[in-house]
Amino acid sequence: MRTPPDLLAGTTVLDLGVWRPVPFATQLLAELGATVTKVEPPGGDPMQVFPDLYRSLNHAKAIVELDLKDPTDHDRALELAASADVVLEGFRPGVADRLGLGHSHVAERNPTVVYCSVSGFGQDGPFASTPGHDLNYQAWSGVLAARMPEIRRSGVPLGDIAGGTYAAMSVCAALVDRARSGRGCRIDVSMTDILVTWAHPEPGGSLADSDEPGGSFPAYGTFECRDGWLTLGVVTEDNFWRALCTELHLTDLADLKTADRAADGPALRQAISRALADRDRDTVLDALLAAGVPVAPVLSGDEAVQNTVATAAGLSTPGPDGTARLAHPVRYTRPDDTTG
Repeated sequence: MRTPPDLLAGTTVLDLGVWRPVPFATQLLAELGATVTKVEPPGGDPMQVFPDLYRSLNHAKAIVELDLKDPTDHDRALELAASADVVLEGFRPGVADRLGLGHSHVAERNPTVVYCSVSGFGQDGPFASTPGHDLNYQAWSGVLAARMPEIRRSGVPLGDIAGGTYAAMSVCAALVDRARSGRGCRIDVSMTDILVTWAHPEPGGSLADSDEPGGSFPAYGTFECRDGWLTLGVVTEDNFWRALCTELHLTDLADLKTADRAADGPALRQAISRALADRDRDTVLDALLAAGVPVAPVLSGDEAVQNTVATAAGLSTPGPDGTARLAHPVRYTRPDDTTG
């Protein structure tokens, strides 16, 4: 089921965020059936400079523009917060309090509220007031270094998306607890803290020590073909290695075990690179997939949503304007409610 059931039907959410992390979290909640009202500053969310992205993050919400420094608009926002089950905000730490919309202000009128703050470094500590964006959080956490040297830019905003996902997950957990205990909850989501837990512990050891992506595993990384790039994902699996070598006509290397491959990783990587350099990407991709090798083409975002991997199960469908429309990414199955 690509259209999720209304698991959060009857839950009201106030979104006090702009850009991506908080709106991503509340969009997830909206897709699960919550009723979301999003407060935007006069002129709207600055994310509107990217209209397609803005639409994907906010299409299931009611939007109201309020100047939170104006007394009348502030009172309206506080009324919305006082009647909501969940409030999420993404201001710099301390700003919501100064605006009179912090946890204490809302909880005074709405004691069982689930109040979630999403920020770069959390609500307190030495870096709480430090400005930053996704690339900075990746750098602080070790995630960016783990992706070097193959990737030298932020690409997909992992911090923003991780923060929004953890915020939505934490809100759902707090709602379950409130249904059980009657208590509200204060949630503090640090995007950097999340990424630290993603990047550590590092694998370490001789098998992982290398300047190349994938450490010393010669068939783990990105390789260039005649007309494009593909990735291989062979780590310790001898059967994958053997199938790869057979397809690339490197049969003299097929029986090497993990330790032997790691010991001569750079030279073996070069051998694989040479074998792929004069092959057409899609032809060798089909052959390696048929042989059971972990392989994937390096697709752009536009290519990915048009690829079978996204279209076969209905994740991506053509929109009326010709651009791709993406469905909720998780599928749900549950017994028919009428069966008891």
